Amino acid sequence: MKRYFVFSIIICLALQVVAQRVSNVSFRQEGKMVHVSYDLSEQANIAVEVSIDGGLTYGTPKMTHVSGDVGKNISAGKGKRIVWDVLQDCDKLQGDRVCFSVTATRGGDNQTITVNGVSFTMVYVEGGTFTMGCTAEQGGGCDSDEYPSHSVTLSGYYIGETEVTQALWKAVMGSNPSNWKGDQLPVESVSWDDCQTFISKLNSLTGRTFRLPTEAEWEYAARGGKRSKGYKYSGSNNIDDVAWYGGNSGSKTHAVKGKRANELGLYDMSGNVWEWCSDWKGEYSSGSQRNPKGPSSGSLRVYRGGSKIAYARSCRVSYRNSNNPSSRGDNIGFRLALVP
Repeated sequence: MKRYFVFSIIICLALQVVAQRVSNVSFRQEGKMVHVSYDLSEQANIAVEVSIDGGLTYGTPKMTHVSGDVGKNISAGKGKRIVWDVLQDCDKLQGDRVCFSVTATRGGDNQTITVNGVSFTMVYVEGGTFTMGCTAEQGGGCDSDEYPSHSVTLSGYYIGETEVTQALWKAVMGSNPSNWKGDQLPVESVSWDDCQTFISKLNSLTGRTFRLPTEAEWEYAARGGKRSKGYKYSGSNNIDDVAWYGGNSGSKTHAVKGKRANELGLYDMSGNVWEWCSDWKGEYSSGSQRNPKGPSSGSLRVYRGGSKIAYARSCRVSYRNSNNPSSRGDNIGFRLALVP
């Protein structure tokens, strides 16, 4: 079938600058090709995305047929160039709301992403090795499923600075299932299955690969990763510093970032709402593991962190809980992970 090329656009360039590494961005159209040029002050990973709605969402159509100075470990220099073969990725591209986003990141950079006008931050967690399960700072009050403690090594990943808010859920899904209403409150009353639907739509809107964190990723981040100070709760040994729980919440959820962040700058990993993880619930083993994903099957999915009505002991960083993947409650939400 003959493909018709309609490419009459006014391109506004949406530039995302990280630490001012990208500058002097310009573009030109040559036939079916779009050429984007920029200066780069230091080596970085370069990504380019297109928007057809004036910058509200990026990633559709996906820019897979790009060449030039794009991808990982692009060296510093002036006059860097990216070329997009438009018709290899879509039949037509037209209108005056087409925008391009050029983003420079390093492995350790946090990323702020905007979807339908709602922005959220993903925090980079440097990979490392930690002891998962009941450790000394838990004070001997661990449950049986927190044993045996064992060594886990993780590769680097991104995790949400906050629990997914109702504003972000509405931006992606167009509705709000929560009992306690407020844009900056964590979304709740969502099942594990509901989270998968949300993540699938979010990935389509952004062209990224979001997912739920594994249980090991969740605990490593809650402990503070390589910056861990060995706290009982996520960011403190005093639960009131970092968590909304049964002792101070008034039995309702609270706006994210209302308590102190942990060592990685993550909020509410203890308390507010339980957070779904990707894993089926299973027993721990004593052997060392690398990037574990939990059992291959099961009946219950893990959630972590405690909630607005939980006892303090349930908000500890090693405490485990689980439920049917179709279960919902106004004390259950989630936090995103992102593949680097």
